[in-house]
Formats: sequence, C-alpha cells, structure tokens
Amino acid sequence: MSHRPFPGRRSVLRGSLAASAALSLPTALGAAPAFARSGRPKAGWGVQAGDVTCDSGLVWVRSDRPARMIVETSATESFRNPRRWHGPLLGPGTDFTGTTPLRGLPSGEQIHYRVLLADPDDPRRTGEPVTGSFRTASAKRRDGVRFVWSGDLAGQGWGINPDLGGYRIYEAMGALDPDFFLCSGDNIYADGPLTETVALPGGRTWRNITTQEKAKVAETLAEFHGNFRYNLLDENLRAFNARVPSIIQWDDHEVTNNWYPGEILGDTRYTEKNVDVLASRARQAFSEYFPISTLRRPGGRVHRVQHHGPLLDVFVLDMRTYRNANSTDDQPTDPQGILGREQLEWLKRELSRSRAVWKVIASDMPIGLVVPDTGDGKPNIEALAQGDPGQPLGRELQIAELLRFVKHRRITGTVWLTADVHYTSAQHYQPSKAAFTDFEPFWEFVSGPLNAGAFPANTLDGTFGPDRVFLKAPTTANVSPADGYQFFGEVDIDGGSGELTVRLREQDGTVLFTQVLQPGRVGQ
Repeated sequence: MSHRPFPGRRSVLRGSLAASAALSLPTALGAAPAFARSGRPKAGWGVQAGDVTCDSGLVWVRSDRPARMIVETSATESFRNPRRWHGPLLGPGTDFTGTTPLRGLPSGEQIHYRVLLADPDDPRRTGEPVTGSFRTASAKRRDGVRFVWSGDLAGQGWGINPDLGGYRIYEAMGALDPDFFLCSGDNIYADGPLTETVALPGGRTWRNITTQEKAKVAETLAEFHGNFRYNLLDENLRAFNARVPSIIQWDDHEVTNNWYPGEILGDTRYTEKNVDVLASRARQAFSEYFPISTLRRPGGRVHRVQHHGPLLDVFVLDMRTYRNANSTDDQPTDPQGILGREQLEWLKRELSRSRAVWKVIASDMPIGLVVPDTGDGKPNIEALAQGDPGQPLGRELQIAELLRFVKHRRITGTVWLTADVHYTSAQHYQPSKAAFTDFEPFWEFVSGPLNAGAFPANTLDGTFGPDRVFLKAPTTANVSPADGYQFFGEVDIDGGSGELTVRLREQDGTVLFTQVLQPGRVGQ
C-alpha cells in the first residue's frame, strides 16, 4: 500500500500528554507569554479532533473552570510561526467543553496543534498547552487511506481496570497509525453503573475506577456529562485522542438499553421514565463531548457523510433517533422503519452523488443478525432482522429498498461496518442464497467491543442471504475484558490498486481474519 510516512507518531503517543508541558507558552489573545501556574485553567481531559476532511477539522477540549479556548496549528512540532484560532468561551452551560473549527488546512498533511485555555478576565493567565495532531485527508488518490473501527466502551459493569492497564485496546489501534477512528456507537453505557469490584471466574476479582456519576443510571444532564468524562480518565484513550481523529456515531447506550422515541420505561432504576427526556439530555452531552460537525449546526443531527478524499466517503447512519417502536417487526409495510423516511432518502441521494472509490456505510446496528429486545417480556426486535428468512418485513423493508437502489443506480464500492453485538464476524450477503434477490452481493463486517462484556453470536436471518464467513465469539454471556474477546477492525485502501483490505483484529492487534475487496464493483 502507498501510505504517507509519519515518523514519530508512536513515540509521541506514548508521551503525548507529558510532552505538552515542555512547550513554551505562546502569546494568548495578544498578551505577552506567561507560564502556567496554579489557579489557571487546566485541560486534564486531553484534546481530541474529529470530522477531519481534506482542508478542515474540529478540535475539542474541556477546561476545569471558565476559560477562553485558543488553538494554534503548525506544520511542525516546534510550532514556529503558528497559526492561531480563537475558539469559544468555555463555561458551565457546556460543562466547560468547547470545539473550535479549523478551516483552510493543507490537504494530506500532518497538522500539529496545541490548545491553550486563557482566563476570560486576564488573557495573560493561561494554563499549560495540551498538544495533539492529525492528518488531513489527502486529495491525492495515491496516498491511500487507513482507518480503524469498533464500539462499545465500559459496558456490562466492566470499566477502567487499573490492574490491566485500563483501555489497552487504544494502544494497539494507535500503533497502526490510522488516519481516523470510526466509533460505531455505545461510546458510554449511561444505563450501566459501575461497582468497585466484580467477582470473576476462578476466584479472581475485577477492579473498576469509579466516580459518583457512574454509581447509578444516568438521568440528569450532569450524570450524562459524568459518563462521558469517565472514559477520559483513561490515559490510553486520552493519548489516542490526541493523535487519531474520530468519526463518532451513537447507538442505544448513550441513553438507555434498546431505547426508541416515545418509549416510557418500566425500569425501576429510573425516576425519569420518559425516554424522550433522557434522550434530549444525552444528546446534549454527546454533542458537547465529541467534535461532530453536523451537531454544531441548528437542528443538528448525527447522520452525515464524511468525505475523505477520492478514495473514501463514510456514510454515518443514525438508527436510533428516527426509528419506530421496537415490536415483533413483522408488519408488511413500514414507512418509518429504523432510519425514518427523510434519512433514507438522504442516504440514497448522497450515495448516488458520491464519486469516491469506496463508500463505507457506518451502521450502528447489523443487517442480518437477529438482535432481540425482551426488556418488557415480549419477543420484540431491537435491530432489523426478526428471524423470518422469507421476504422483507418490518424494518427490513428499508434495507431492501436501499439495496435495490444501489443495484439499479449501479453504485460501486459499498461496504457495511458495524459493532453493537460484542463479538467479531464477517458476513457476505448473496442474492443467490436470499429470499429477496433484487440486490448485488455485499460485505458486512462486525467488530467490538472496545471494553465491555463479550457475548455469543447472534443467529442469522436468511432474508438477504448472509453467509457467515468468519466468527469469533465466546460461548457464554458477558465475558469480561480480562478474558479476552475484545476486538477492533482495520480498513486499508491501497492508493495504487484501489484494493480495500479489511482485517479483524484482537485487543493486542493480532489479525484474526483478512478480506481483500476489489474496486469498481456494484455492491461488493
């Protein structure tokens, strides 16, 4: 593969947070430089970049007190002749978080940045700068693209375990020098409180770092904020965020398990039973803790397309906000489905407009895996497939419409990526094996969790003819990260041939499965 050389990222990863202290402080808001002292704003939660394109990106930070956000960028780590960006005033209204858009950046280049927090009343009083970097997408096909994906963090009672070194999977992902990280949802488990210890098989004990906000299910805005803050206590994640930009989507656990709009909870742990109220608070916290371009706009949304040069467009779906109520999912008509009509039409329109060689559909839920929702004691369906291998029913109807559209519009290079089910697998969907046949073959790859309980494989639904080509999953439910079964995936697009290689990897980076796809084919 032709890929941009990047000397030093791995060494920087190991010392990214410590290195920032060695930098001399720049001028803040036109004032003379001043060294950080106690009582000045601090950014102890690190920095992160997101939604990076060929010429733009977003930089995020959180302060420990009111502060003015300032970003400086440079082509080198020395920060000679830096370019300055004046960001927002950070205050309690956003839990002291803020995002600054960077525009007019050079394509295919390493952007070094540092964030300063200045006292709003005295610009000379600045805290220690916190540094990060990211690569802008290249406008040149020959440079290639590499990214990683996964999902599901701190779920089922498994949080940051200091005995195991915390979220170690981020170190393995960062070692691959990816252009970005695609998180397929469940960035937090707002419905999953943590205890200090959990008993493991064989007399072992799992230890969690705990916080007040993780002691109960999240209901208030402050509790949702605390859930997002919790993960940033992990040094592996902070170091990864400082060197790898993200594309973030959400799923159910950012709010509560298997939620849908209009739901009234029967869960006795909640005093607030109205899911719409919880979802509104969760959405606000989600938008404040991740740099997401579309959520910054009026009426902001999670679904979007991220253009990453001539080789790749990433279509980020939202299968949570617009879905209908979970049910047996076997109705013969379903105009709302799991995407809603407006999002489905948006997706079809953007796919037809895309000129990228590869079109990754980032789905927060799998297509042909049966994911049940038995929370109210009924045999309801949480995802799309309901186990009936016949013609499409319920939410499957929207997928059938989309797959038919891809075939008849001759849209090439579509690949589906997801997480959600807490194991890793590869499914090839083939019309020759399907009840619904008006589509071209395509691949769906599953990888996760990042740090959560692992679960046995879900059954397949034959409507779209999935063939499970690879699978690694435990045989018992909620296997802890101490016993393995933590996964991520890698996508490598060669700038010369245009081939797309998917590798499914374990927590330490070991490759479990490899699939090479050829460009230029309808579906895939």
